[in-house]
Amino acid sequence: MRKNIDTLWLVALLAMVVIIGGLVYEQRQITRLSRSITVLQSSIVELANTASSTAARTAENISELARREQVVQKSETQSLQDAVAKVTPAVVSIVESREVPRLRVTYENPFGNDPFFRGFGIRVPVYQQVGTTTQKVSAGTGFLVRSNGYIITNKHVVPDAPNVTYTVLLASGVQREGTVVWRSPTKDLAVLKISGSEYQTIPLGSSSSLQLAQAVFAVGNALGEYNNSVSVGVISGLNRTITAANSQGGAETLSGVIQTDAAINPGNSGGPLVNLAGEAIGVNVAMVQGSQSIGFALPISDVRAALANLGI
Repeated sequence: MRKNIDTLWLVALLAMVVIIGGLVYEQRQITRLSRSITVLQSSIVELANTASSTAARTAENISELARREQVVQKSETQSLQDAVAKVTPAVVSIVESREVPRLRVTYENPFGNDPFFRGFGIRVPVYQQVGTTTQKVSAGTGFLVRSNGYIITNKHVVPDAPNVTYTVLLASGVQREGTVVWRSPTKDLAVLKISGSEYQTIPLGSSSSLQLAQAVFAVGNALGEYNNSVSVGVISGLNRTITAANSQGGAETLSGVIQTDAAINPGNSGGPLVNLAGEAIGVNVAMVQGSQSIGFALPISDVRAALANLGI
């Protein structure tokens, strides 16, 4: 009996040892798992912090890029505004006026005093000249290139015609009589002279270094009514050859011209095509009828050569 009791105690003791060992092992596993969870939590926190930091830096970068874009846009806008303010005082409107007959109309019987037709009451208009009157017939644009009153424009703006006078309207509102001192025999260019001095001028740039998509703007007396109208665009093409109508109703071939999508309307002819530095790089000369955003300008190199030959 005693032996059986000892055996039971031994079995119980072994069972207790196994249970205690199992509990210890389980506790160690729990501890290891807890440590792993702690490490994982730390990693998650670190990853979240990193993600948050990266997102913050990304947001800062986006904000900085947006700010820089705004600065660039503001800079370009400011450059355009500065250039426009620089050149518009030197842009002039040129009005062509001609002496035309002043007519008086009377209504008379075409059969005179013939008694047979007198009762029919027939009357026809008869026009009789009673002198002349000066009448505005066209308007264009020009720009001052010398402070003593020399103006560049198109030849078709100041055609060689009898009984014609040219009135130059300055940006200040002052009017001066213009005298044509030169018309090119081969290009649509002319030079006018007005009296006075210390006029503001437009500096001449270079047409040999122009690039496609370069920003430019045109200034002119749009439609002969809206002086100093500004239209903005880019250089669309270089060294174009076009055929344009001239002042005599014929056709004229212009080569080496600059194409631009800045609006060039009737009345803009003779005005400057200007870069963002405020330099004239062309002389507006033609547009394509029935199209949009296709205009042309003579290169400023033609103007430089003309002024050099004239000693102006």
